[in-house]
Amino acid sequence: MRPLTVLLGIIMGSSVALAVGLAMTAIVFLFLGDYAARLESERLPLLKGLLWSWSLAAVAVAAFIGELRLRRWRLWPALLLVAMLTALGLIYWPRT
Repeated sequence: MRPLTVLLGIIMGSSVALAVGLAMTAIVFLFLGDYAARLESERLPLLKGLLWSWSLAAVAVAAFIGELRLRRWRLWPALLLVAMLTALGLIYWPRT
């Protein structure tokens, strides 16, 4: 297996794990009806995180499959993945 395929597999696995973890957190939020008022401020950040994580996971899966099967279009999802990771780094990196 080529090194880029391994790297894309690691990124894919991590992004899918993040997306599933955030989805399970959202499910728990649904069952905590008694604490809805206290959790209200966390709903928008959770929805943003879900959107980012599932988008990242979908692009990572596409890049991994394209690289694994040596498709002609494999460069585009890989470039989009790099752009998304850069954007996430710029958005969520702590500022001092």
